[in-house]
Amino acid sequence: MRKIIHVDMDSFYASVEQRDHPELMGKAIAVGGSPEGRGGVVATASYEARKFGVHSAMPSKQALKLCPHLIFIYPRFAVYKEVSKQIRAIFRRYTDLIEPLSLDEAYLDVTADKLGIGSAIDIARQIKQEIKDELKLTASAGVSINKFVAKIASDMNKPDGLTFIGPSKIERFIAQLPVEKFYGVGKVTTIKMKLRGLHKGEDLKKLSEIELVNLFGKSGRFFYQIVRGIDNRPVNPDQETKSIGAEDTFSYDLTELEEMNAEIEKIANVVFKRMVQYRLSGRTITIKVKFSDFKQITRSKSFTESTSELNTIIEVAKSLLSNIDFSSKSVRLLGVSVSNFDRHDGNEAEAYQPRLFP
Repeated sequence: MRKIIHVDMDSFYASVEQRDHPELMGKAIAVGGSPEGRGGVVATASYEARKFGVHSAMPSKQALKLCPHLIFIYPRFAVYKEVSKQIRAIFRRYTDLIEPLSLDEAYLDVTADKLGIGSAIDIARQIKQEIKDELKLTASAGVSINKFVAKIASDMNKPDGLTFIGPSKIERFIAQLPVEKFYGVGKVTTIKMKLRGLHKGEDLKKLSEIELVNLFGKSGRFFYQIVRGIDNRPVNPDQETKSIGAEDTFSYDLTELEEMNAEIEKIANVVFKRMVQYRLSGRTITIKVKFSDFKQITRSKSFTESTSELNTIIEVAKSLLSNIDFSSKSVRLLGVSVSNFDRHDGNEAEAYQPRLFP
């Protein structure tokens, strides 16, 4: 049985800024965005700001309405990357099986830990303490036998939390888990589930695998397994995020370019929010079009410099769409993705770097 730890730094960018600038301690700050709501989005908010509802990917204007005394801090990505390296160095004291998800979170497989400690809970506790002692930052950790449960557990008692969910408690835990808390389930899928009376894991468990696949496509197979506590994905130290994308299948076929452009904007917004979440910036934008006869095409455009700006993603996607001949075809599905990400250290995703100030 595997021993998996998911470590997630607490309000990483904001915490680094508060550590390095003591005058910001205890204050509501947003890394990114722009003063007076002139544009841009929040990359990370301190816990003091989160109490007012401010969160990552939120437009500055909205953040200021929620928290008028919010302090905007220009991001220092070089510093965050360096701190992230220091955190990884602490991880490597215990295991080489480390799968980074972004600068501030990673999975660790400590089934066979280097120091022979044996207890994943003790290892997680020591990692948290070393991060606190050496870097003056706090992290939250989730411990379990698979990645899905460990990741959810790490978010349960933030900040500075440590949550263990053992094998005998996993199915009961997932049964009571609201569907919106399932990792990878976004707003659209949540609405779709709740409209069908699927509010918790126990509701999903009542459906057969075929029923779940019919409702949610390939994700249905994952839901069928996970509500039974089954997640066999290994911690992959060579894992790279190849692309970030989203797509939508429509209840009726689209025939007008204006309709398609409206849908492309919605889909691009989903992609943008995911790029914010994973701090990614890419050079290639791709659209996917599936016609009513089920034929499928893709169109891409690449740039010499990476982008993570919402307007750029929308404009390029619309431009690619405008060059397709729809005169005798209707559209059943549209998708947008961004790939060819910036990298550092050879295999890790570059920090998300939007144009935060106009």
